[in-house]
Amino acid sequence: MSHDLSALLGPYGVARTADLATRVDRHTVGAWVAAGRLLRPHPRVVVLPDRFDEWRTRALAAVLATDGALSHVSALTIWRLAPELHPVHVSVPATRRALTTRGVTVHRVQRLTTDRLGSYPVTLLPRTLADTWGLALGRAGTPRLVETIRHAVIEVLRDRRVSPGQLRTELARRPALPGRQQLDTLVGLVDAGCQSELEIWGVEKILRGPGMPRFVQQFRVDLGGRAAYLDAAVPELRLAVELDGAAFHGSASARERDTRRDVALAALGWVVLRFSYRRLIDDPEGCRRDILRVCAARRALLAGR
Repeated sequence: MSHDLSALLGPYGVARTADLATRVDRHTVGAWVAAGRLLRPHPRVVVLPDRFDEWRTRALAAVLATDGALSHVSALTIWRLAPELHPVHVSVPATRRALTTRGVTVHRVQRLTTDRLGSYPVTLLPRTLADTWGLALGRAGTPRLVETIRHAVIEVLRDRRVSPGQLRTELARRPALPGRQQLDTLVGLVDAGCQSELEIWGVEKILRGPGMPRFVQQFRVDLGGRAAYLDAAVPELRLAVELDGAAFHGSASARERDTRRDVALAALGWVVLRFSYRRLIDDPEGCRRDILRVCAARRALLAGR
């Protein structure tokens, strides 16, 4: 009898041997493996040979082999916050022995609560962020992974998929987490209103320091029925500082939109200082001097009214 292996193994081309044996004789499964029609990459799991190079197939194979959940950067991938990286990371309860198998890193953990996204059990998002942060800032971390997790933390906090309180609760459970203080600082910066790495750079390198006024981030201004949110503002001086990213003004429509917003702010008595990405990175001291000069002029102007 001929069998369609793609149909038997499902959309990712992977299955537990025991599950497959409920549909065909186990000796037949063994014969397929011996003939090279199936691969056995881990104990108790078989995969279609032409599918095993696919990351999602390898990830599901790791889950089936360990009865665990995707965690660390692999869970971050399923949460759509990281690229597909190797090896696959899986977490299992600490009471179980960790499977040693090629291409899979198994973490034995004391507390394992999971979610499910499609076919994949994954660690909850706050834990996934903390786990990946510790991996990135640990001895095996790489600059690429550090960049990935920082971007993920900023994105989920900015979009309110995770609250600062949830992430800090996760941190409180991890006194020995590598880079713990750096993560707490990043959470605080995003909680205060930073919405990108550039805004974090601007706050730490430009907007803070001797003589600088107190800035309010993401300050809301009503522009005749629509709201504008300023990157940083000194409300009492009606001074706005906009930190423009590397891709800023990439289109005529974007330039027009921001020009109209700046005109509307000017009509309400606001002065808008825009700093390009290159200027912010190459000349932070010059940016600071410009801000301080305008602040002094605004104070003098307002005092003379």
